[in-house]
Formats: sequence, structure tokens, C-alpha cells
Amino acid sequence: MPDRESYNAKMPAACFLLFFAHGLVFSSWASRIPIIKTALSINEAQLGTLLLLMPIGQLSTMVLAGKLISRYGSSRIIKTCFLFYPVFLLLIGLAPSYWILAAVLFFFGVSGNLCNIAINTQAIEIESITKRTLLSSYHGAWCFAGLAGALLGLLMITLNVGTFYHFILTFMLVSGLWLYSRRNLTNIIHKVEPQRQSVFKNINPTLVGLGIIGFLSMAIEGAMFDWSGVYFQTIVKAPEKLVILGYTSFILMMTLGRFIGNRVIEKYGKRIVLQCCGILMSSGLFLSVFFPELWICIIAFMIIGLGSSLSVPSVYSTVGKVSKVAPSIALSFVSSISFLGFLMGPPLIGYVAEAFDLRYSYGLFACFGILLAIMARQMEVFRNKN
Repeated sequence: MPDRESYNAKMPAACFLLFFAHGLVFSSWASRIPIIKTALSINEAQLGTLLLLMPIGQLSTMVLAGKLISRYGSSRIIKTCFLFYPVFLLLIGLAPSYWILAAVLFFFGVSGNLCNIAINTQAIEIESITKRTLLSSYHGAWCFAGLAGALLGLLMITLNVGTFYHFILTFMLVSGLWLYSRRNLTNIIHKVEPQRQSVFKNINPTLVGLGIIGFLSMAIEGAMFDWSGVYFQTIVKAPEKLVILGYTSFILMMTLGRFIGNRVIEKYGKRIVLQCCGILMSSGLFLSVFFPELWICIIAFMIIGLGSSLSVPSVYSTVGKVSKVAPSIALSFVSSISFLGFLMGPPLIGYVAEAFDLRYSYGLFACFGILLAIMARQMEVFRNKN
């Protein structure tokens, strides 16, 4: 277990900045999806296929990431691998064709997943050392980066700045945050006995359930991040400069919800919080489907953002308390399944939209929120811990 000998007062802030940097990279990509789609003449089904390559890259590192972090420590992975994520963002901006973009997005998914697991493991280690609840705030930092990325994207689009130059600016900002944070990380390695059998044989059903809840929630998040702009463009018929309001309204409420999340979870318990999250996400999605008007959809996307805010932090903070395997491996398992939803949700949206309509896609995802609420009510781990 971690101890205070490896702790310094700058660690919580350093981890906060890493979550912000990770979120800024992804939101920069998300803010440019409609423009990249138009520039390369990509239809909805092709966009869905492109977005599917990211979860394929994510799956390829699911087990490897947990083992690497368990063996070398999350800090070493962050120090050596974190900058690959914004590097592949730059390559997205340079991609001249559909197939080259497809290859880059695969490695964008690989690097993003490895960084995601490493910074979440770092956060749990800091929580263990400080005995404080911090994960919701860290995920709030990721969301705040999403809001900042949306505003930066809006500014770049308004100023007619090209996608690649936008991504250069993002790379410079992220590099600065990484240079500061890498000097202020825990240096903990969880020493565990080598496992001769498959990692999955040591995973208990509770972790599987937590992963599924995370998957459902993050599938909705992924749909909002990658398709909110397209939804406002094609369904709501918003003016070009207001298309980004869908994404912005969603991420604003998601950010606010996560920054106040620690108190809400402590007061009402994870079970009630997760049930409310599922209901809110479902309600907001159905509202946007049945009433695709500009201001109604802005309110609907705010409701979805509020519902999305506390589900994943609640799941991740429970992981270390129910597993007998190394924390990094348990977190790798749950977060990889969860993040798989984040990455597989958008392609599914594209395929359903191409076959039917984008509104049908959002209606399907509204059912995910209902299923999440049901699972949160039934799982024993939330009953025992409220």
C-alpha cells in the first residue's frame, strides 16, 4: 500500500493538471470532428468506422496497460508515454486522406487509453496516501478541459485557424502541463506475485458489474462528445456558429457536477447518486429526441451533462475496495471496459444514424441510462456502502 513517505504537497495539483491535459487533447479532437468530416467528405457510416478504430486501439492495450503500470508504476508510464497522446493529435491534423486518418486514430486510441489508466491509477494512489476523496474533482478537471477545449475550438474556428495549427497550440499547452506535473508524481510500484494464469480469472463479478455501469455511462458521454456538434448541425439545424453550443452546454454541467460531486456522494450515497445519474441521462436524451429545437436541446444536453457527471467517479472510487488483485490491474480492467463504451458509443451512433436517423441513435442511448439506474439499484456493493 502507498505511504506518506513518497508524498509531497504538489502531487494533488500535478495529478489535477494531468487530467486537464488529457481532457484537452480529446476535446480538441472532438471540437474539430464536424470540420474534419466535411474536409475529407466523410459520411456518417464512414465516420462511425473511423471512430471504431479508437476502441480497437484501446482494447489492444487493456491488459498490457495494467501489467505495465503494476510493474513500473504509474509515474514512470506518465513520464515516458504521456506526450504520445498529443503527438498523435498533431498527426490527425495532418492526415490527408480517410485511410491515413484511420491509422492515426488507432494509435490515438492506444496512447489515450494508456494515459487514461496511468493517471487514474495515480489518482487512486494519491487518495490512498492523503485519505481524501479526490477522484470526482480530478474527473472534473478532465471535464473542465473539455469545456476549455470547446471554447478554444470555437475561438479557432471563428478566427479561421486551420485544424493543424489549432492542434499545435494544444500540443504546446499540454507539453507545458506535463513538464510541470512529471516532477510531482507518486513513485509507487505495487509489488504483486507474478500471475501464471490469465488476469481475467482473478477478476470478480463485482468488477465486471462496475465495468458495465462505467461502459453504459461513458457510451453516453462518448456520444455527446463526438456527435453533439453533428446533432446540432443536422437535426437541430442550428446556425453554424451556434453548433458548438450543444457540446458546450453538456460539458459545462458535467464539469460543475463533478466539482460538487464529492459532497453529493457523501450525503446521498453512491447507490442513489448512480440511479439519479441514469435517470437524468435518459431524460435528457429523450427530450432532445422528441423536441429537437435549439433552446430545448441546450437544456436537454445540460441535463445529460449533469447526469453524466458522477457515475464514472463513483465507479472508479469503488474499484480498489472490492478487488483482491493489484489496484492498477483492477482499475485497468474496469476503466478499459468503461472507456470502451466511450469509444464504441460514437461508432454505434454513426451506424444507426446511417441506417435510420441520428434521433433514433440518441433514443437508443437513452435506454442505456435506464439500464444503468437498474444495475446501480441491484448491485450489492452499492447497497452495502450506500
